[in-house]
Amino acid sequence: MSHPVPKGFRLAGVYCGIKSNAAKEDLTLIATDSDAVAAGVYTQNLVVAASVTQNRAKTPCENFRVVVVNSGNANACTGERGERDSREMARLAAAAVGGSEPQALVMSTGIIGHFLPMEKVTSGIAAAAAKLGRDNAAFDSAVRGIMTTDKFQKTASRSVEIGGKPVQITAIAKGAGMIGPNMATMLCVVMTDAALSATVAQELLTHAAERSFNCISVEGHTSTSDTALLLASGASGVAPTSAADRAVLQQTLDEVCIELAKLIPSDGEGATHLITLDVTGCASRADAHHIAKTVANSPLVKTAFTGNDPNWGRIVSAAGYAGVPFDPAKVTLTINGMLIYEAGMPAAYDAKLVSESMRDNREVHVVLAFSEGDASVRFWTSDLTVEYVNFNSDYST
Repeated sequence: MSHPVPKGFRLAGVYCGIKSNAAKEDLTLIATDSDAVAAGVYTQNLVVAASVTQNRAKTPCENFRVVVVNSGNANACTGERGERDSREMARLAAAAVGGSEPQALVMSTGIIGHFLPMEKVTSGIAAAAAKLGRDNAAFDSAVRGIMTTDKFQKTASRSVEIGGKPVQITAIAKGAGMIGPNMATMLCVVMTDAALSATVAQELLTHAAERSFNCISVEGHTSTSDTALLLASGASGVAPTSAADRAVLQQTLDEVCIELAKLIPSDGEGATHLITLDVTGCASRADAHHIAKTVANSPLVKTAFTGNDPNWGRIVSAAGYAGVPFDPAKVTLTINGMLIYEAGMPAAYDAKLVSESMRDNREVHVVLAFSEGDASVRFWTSDLTVEYVNFNSDYST
């Protein structure tokens, strides 16, 4: 499904030979018509791809021109050669749109520990630059060019009025496995034609990432390449000048990022359930987030959902080893709106009915309530299936 491309942006995706399947694009360019703002959030893994190291040093900035994304090769754990190759990618991409290397960002995703085939990358950048456009075909090819093990495209958009004038936000992402972001394998580019300063863009993106990409997990494995960028062309001429304007823009950006973030665990390799986990009643948001992530990453919890088993014991005990203090006698748990645990004890519930509600719905809603305060977090994860094990035992990282 295509989405409106914000003013001031052009995109293209091409196949250049990085992937073995010629039917799948493997290089994408996203360019601006003139200098633009770029902000980024990145993996917290100590082992990072060359692209992450370089992008961190360049963002936030106010003279961005282009991002080049390759899929099929993460260019991670490739030493000084990998760093040189990433800089060369940036130089080539910038030159293709009339800019210089400091104005270009690079994103790489795929197999770790393999050198980039730079001759293919070079030809791919030239080919993509020649095809840059704003139509549906250009947009869709760019989305396909960033995908690896994804089963479907991940896109989201919103149009919002700021001061009575329209602003467009459109975003693309990839990710299905190795998902445990701390800013999964995930990449995201959010484009907007709003006029933003680099400082404001960074603050908006950081806020949105905390409530979206940092609240998802497939298996808790933080990638070497995780990157989310916010690119603002300013081509609409609309700037959020008041606190109210900024709040509207923040809410809209949050919605776009959350929509994208949910698609990633939903596409988790072999996943049969998308699980929404609301942790409420905590002393702080950090406490709620830590409990949610601990429960979401528990293999026993995840396999219980695979088997449509309302196993309250696995969920509650996972919360108990999260390292966050709480009163176990005041914990409540519901699954799909049905109370199954209350005041530290199992409630009287129809296990067959709860199981059927899990079986008959791909999306499962879990609420784990505490009594320590009023802080809460919404977190998304997937279940853990035999298909996930089979896929990742065959797939070379």
